[in-house]
Amino acid sequence: MSIAGKNNRLGAAVGLALCAAALGQAEESPRHDTVVKAVDRVMPSVVNIATKTRVQRVRYYYDWWRDNWAPYAQELPPQESAGSGVVVDDSGYVLTNVHVVKDADEIWVKIKDQNSEAKVYRAEAIAGSLATDIALLKITPNDPDETFTAATFASDDDLLLGETVLALGNPFGLGGSVSRGILSSKSRRAETGGSKLDIPDWLQTDASINPGNSGGPLINLDGKIIGINVAVLKEGEGIGFAIPIKRVNESLSRIFTPEFLDGNWFGAVVRPGSRPLTVASVEPDSPADRAGLIAGDRIETINRHAPRNFIEFANRLLNLGRDRSVSLQVRREGKLVDCSVKLIPESAYFNTGLIREMTGATLEALTPELARSLGYNSTDGLVVSRVDDDSPAAKAGLPVGSVVVAVEGQEVHDIVHAARLLRGKGNGSRLTLDIVQVRRSGLFLRQRTGRISMVLP
Repeated sequence: MSIAGKNNRLGAAVGLALCAAALGQAEESPRHDTVVKAVDRVMPSVVNIATKTRVQRVRYYYDWWRDNWAPYAQELPPQESAGSGVVVDDSGYVLTNVHVVKDADEIWVKIKDQNSEAKVYRAEAIAGSLATDIALLKITPNDPDETFTAATFASDDDLLLGETVLALGNPFGLGGSVSRGILSSKSRRAETGGSKLDIPDWLQTDASINPGNSGGPLINLDGKIIGINVAVLKEGEGIGFAIPIKRVNESLSRIFTPEFLDGNWFGAVVRPGSRPLTVASVEPDSPADRAGLIAGDRIETINRHAPRNFIEFANRLLNLGRDRSVSLQVRREGKLVDCSVKLIPESAYFNTGLIREMTGATLEALTPELARSLGYNSTDGLVVSRVDDDSPAAKAGLPVGSVVVAVEGQEVHDIVHAARLLRGKGNGSRLTLDIVQVRRSGLFLRQRTGRISMVLP
């Protein structure tokens, strides 16, 4: 081959190499960095949440007219508010803040599909906790087989101080919103609305959490959720807060359970963020305990189905049918163990008899009628209807007719909750009750608060 031919071939090869390099550089454009990739991964899961709360006039003549001419009465226009949320299971479960959906009569979720077209769905509030400001919603799909893009959680303690974080949201239905900053603190105490939430270690970031972004996810550069945006400090510039995913998981393990939603006792706490799902604790003498479950068991199947995540596991546990029986297969010390758990109503175990046996006091639910007869302006708490002679309650001076509003410093709203708080107390231990007494002074009713301390037998 001539020298000219060799040079031509060499030139062609060099040209092809340069073209390939140019294509490679185009594919690896510096614009497609880790931030852009993380946003691309999570943004399809971020939704806008709109609520409507119906407001009615409260005036005598209006109410009389409404009550007597109901077929012709009309409510005032609904009040709209907006926030954000994030899909955490492809069946349509959405995490957001309680304050986004609190007191809502109707909830809508707006989400963009892969074609960037916004779709609107009705949604239902499944569970929530005012103390943690975490709420779980369920989208009602237009098609029974419809699925949604779900984001994934980071590990509980996978946090690096100073790492780049992104606050995502979908405020006011205008579309996705992204702000970038760093993780400024792993542990902050903050207040919202004048009351401190039950979250000991908020995440602090200088990524702007704009109005309407509450309930949206705070993510790391791996595209995983490390927190749920909750608040911005008005007094400071560039100071926002998020509920850490560890606390989100703890809240889910309490509120998305048969005990919280159905009043059926399972008795085992399953850690949502673990992979595979792991039993964190088991209540003594509970159905789970009697079935042989122990802390540390790793759940392989529920009713012969391997759950994708905690949401699916809890959802199956909440839909067991009338017999309330569930078959679990767990891995323990490398071996597979089968457990059959039959859930029972909590009221069948935690009842007034347990409280009376331990304290000598009989407590009853505070109905609106009973509250009015006592002159008490709330239905929160339990009324003391009887105190046995020579009992711990009698020796402590617990008065009949008083209202127990807290046990061991925790507010109580029903008999089951109060009984569960008492059940863990041992013989000779001290029990404290916060009470309210209503006393009549002439034409006026006065409420006096106090604390009763007793020693259990």
